[in-house]
Amino acid sequence: MKKTLVTMATVTVVGLSSVFFTDHASAESIDDLKDKQTQIQDERETIKANLSDAEAEIADLLIDLDKLNDEIDRVNKALDENKATMVKNEKSITETEERVDELEAEIKELEEAIEKRFDILKERAVAYQKNGGNISYLEVLFGSQNFMDFISRVSAINKITDSDAELMEQIDADKVQVEEKQEEVIAKLDELKEMRVELEGMEKTIKSQQAQNKDKKAKIKDKEAALVAKVEDLEVKDSELASLERDVRQNIDELTQPAPEVRVASNDTNAGSSNNNNSTSNKSTNNNLSTVSKEESKSNNSSSSRPAASGGIQTAMNAGFAHLGTPYVWGGKGPGGFDCSGFVSWAFGQGGISVPSSTGGLAGVGTKVSASNMQPGDIVFFNTYKTNGHVGIYLGGGKFIGAQNSTGLAVADMSSGYWADKFNGHVRSVR
Repeated sequence: MKKTLVTMATVTVVGLSSVFFTDHASAESIDDLKDKQTQIQDERETIKANLSDAEAEIADLLIDLDKLNDEIDRVNKALDENKATMVKNEKSITETEERVDELEAEIKELEEAIEKRFDILKERAVAYQKNGGNISYLEVLFGSQNFMDFISRVSAINKITDSDAELMEQIDADKVQVEEKQEEVIAKLDELKEMRVELEGMEKTIKSQQAQNKDKKAKIKDKEAALVAKVEDLEVKDSELASLERDVRQNIDELTQPAPEVRVASNDTNAGSSNNNNSTSNKSTNNNLSTVSKEESKSNNSSSSRPAASGGIQTAMNAGFAHLGTPYVWGGKGPGGFDCSGFVSWAFGQGGISVPSSTGGLAGVGTKVSASNMQPGDIVFFNTYKTNGHVGIYLGGGKFIGAQNSTGLAVADMSSGYWADKFNGHVRSVR
C-alpha cells in the first residue's frame, strides 16, 4: 500500500491561491491559465489517490479491530469460565475439608470403640486367669456333671474364643478402613489445592492478555483517529484546489469570450449584413451539433443488440439524483450517508433489484459485459486502493454516478482524468 505524501498539494494550494487573489490574473495568458488548471488537476488526482490509500488503511484497521474485538470477547469469556471454575473448586475444597473434619470425628469414634474392645478382651483375660488360667478339655470333661453339661461347657468355650477372634478381626478391619479414608480424603484435598494454584495462575495469564488487548485497541483507535484526521485534511485541500480550479476556469472563460458585437443603427445595409452573418454562424453551430448528435446516435446504435435501460434499471439510474451531495460515509447504505458499494446496492434496491452491498459481491453479480458494449444502467468498477476498489452506475456519455469520498454522491466523468485512469474495464449487467 503506497503512502504518498501530500506536501506538494499544500504548496500548490498556497502558491496558486496567491496568484488568483491578486489583480493580475486577467493579465495572464490563456496558456498560462491552462497550465495552472492542469497543475491543479494533477494535484487533485494526487490528493484523491492519497485519500484512497488512507481509506484503505482505515478499512484494514477496522478489520484488525474486528479481529481484536473477537479476541477480547474470547479472553473475557475464558476469564469468566475460569472464575466459575475457581468458585466451583473453592466449594469443593470447603466440602472436602468438612468431610475431613467428619472423618476425623469418625476416626475418633472408631478409636474409642477399639479401646473399648481392648478393654473387653483385657477383662476376659483377667477373668479367665482368675478362674484357673488355661483349662483343658479333660478338665472340662471331668468337671462335667453329665454329657449334656460337657457339651454346654465346650460350646461356651468355643463361643468365647470365636467372639474374641471376631473382635480382633473387626479391630483390624476398622483400622484399615480408617486409614484408607484418611488417604483418600487427603489425596482429594491435595488435588483440589493444586487445582486452586493452577486456576490462580490461569487468571493472572488471562488478565495479562486483557491488558495487552486493551493496549492494542487503544493503539488502533489512535491510528484510526490520525487517519481520519488525515482524510479530513486531504478533503479540505481538495476543496481548496477545486475552488482554485473554478477560478482558473472562470478566468479562461472570460478571456475566451468573443468581443461584444457593435451595431450601427443608422446603417441598414450593415445591419442586414450582420444579421446574415449571425444566421450563417447559427447554421454552422446547428450543423456541428447535428453532426455530434449523429455520431452519438451512431455510437449508441453500435451496441443496440443489448436492451436499453428500462423499468428497475432506469429507476436505479435516477434514484441518486435526489440525493446528490449526500456525504460519503464508510459502510453507509442509505440517504443518511453512502459509501460506493452501499449506494449501488441502495439504488438498485429502489428499482426492486437486489444486489450485494460490497464491491467484492458486486464484482460477480449479473453478467460480465465488455467495456466497449456497456450500456447506461451497467455497474462499472475502478482500481483504487485495490482491484475493483470503487464502483458506480454508468449513465452514458462517459459519465457515472457514485459515492466518492471527496465529493459525496455525485456524477463524475470516467472518459478523462482521474477516473479514466482508474477505470479497469470491468463492467457487470443485471438486466
